[in-house]
Amino acid sequence: MPAAAAPPSLIAWPDAQRETAFRAWLAPLCERFALDAASLAPASADASFRRYFRLTGARRSLIVMDAPPPQEDVRPFVDIAQRLQAAGLHAPEVLATDAEHGFVLLADLGQTLYLDALQTASTAQADALMRDAVNALVQLQQRMDTNGLPAYDSPLLQRELSLFDTWCVAREHNIRWTPAQHQQWQRICELLIGSALAQPQLAVHRDWMPRNLMVTEPNPGILDFQDAVCGPVTYDIASLLRDAFLSWDEDREIDWAVRWWQQARSAGLLAGHAMESDFGECWRALEWMGLQRHLKVLGIFCRLKHRDGKPRYSADLPRFFAYVTKVALRYRELKPLIALIEPMTGPLVTTGFTMR
Repeated sequence: MPAAAAPPSLIAWPDAQRETAFRAWLAPLCERFALDAASLAPASADASFRRYFRLTGARRSLIVMDAPPPQEDVRPFVDIAQRLQAAGLHAPEVLATDAEHGFVLLADLGQTLYLDALQTASTAQADALMRDAVNALVQLQQRMDTNGLPAYDSPLLQRELSLFDTWCVAREHNIRWTPAQHQQWQRICELLIGSALAQPQLAVHRDWMPRNLMVTEPNPGILDFQDAVCGPVTYDIASLLRDAFLSWDEDREIDWAVRWWQQARSAGLLAGHAMESDFGECWRALEWMGLQRHLKVLGIFCRLKHRDGKPRYSADLPRFFAYVTKVALRYRELKPLIALIEPMTGPLVTTGFTMR
């Protein structure tokens, strides 16, 4: 089947050379998998430089990832996809790869994101979806090979936290902290990093949230896993429960967290840690881990706005300030953070987002 050019209005390329390389790579694959090259259309995009296209054929559709070097490297994606599949999880099968140019052909997991399904689901439907996500997470944590994965170590945790004061505090809000405030901030960072490193360390997806899970059979399908590391056991469950685009009341958060905790204990994932026998300790560790993530995301969303020209993510800053405020108020050691963020939050912590 000859390759046909996609309509220019649908697919824009940064330069003709990259488009030519893409067409040359795609043409034999369309013939091999009986796909119509003219059907190429945008499937989704994300906060990175990656783009995704969908191709259809007589029997099925497939997904093409466009991940331009040097900004992106598809090799970690391919590696983690294989690890997830080896662990019995539903990650997309990698059908063809051009690592040099950053092109990957993938199985299509469909078009129903958890995020979309949860926003319209009944209470029972949402609970079933979230239980599936919790079950899959425990399976990932128990079975996924971590050999050779980057460590979620102190330098990486600190670099992530520094995104907050660099991009959210200084750039977005034009605030310059005093030396005393910097000292308070560094103490908060030390507490959060210490809590993270004291936890059992195992496979971490690093973005286990409804936007990266698909409603599939078997459920869920798993996306956006290329940044996986070996790190704190509570990181992914915190990401799931306190999401970038969807918030839940705390009773439901705790219910799902308890289910995860019970399964994690049974699987031996918490062995030797205080949280193994004490859900209260587990909840504290989860909340502190979530706080580290939320401060990081505040910085990332501001960086997307100011550096990358993607301002739409900043619409969710209120949600993250609300998460941060709730956790900082709850724990005595973290309360100095309230004074640091107060000039940036104002009414944002109570308006601008909807609880589900």
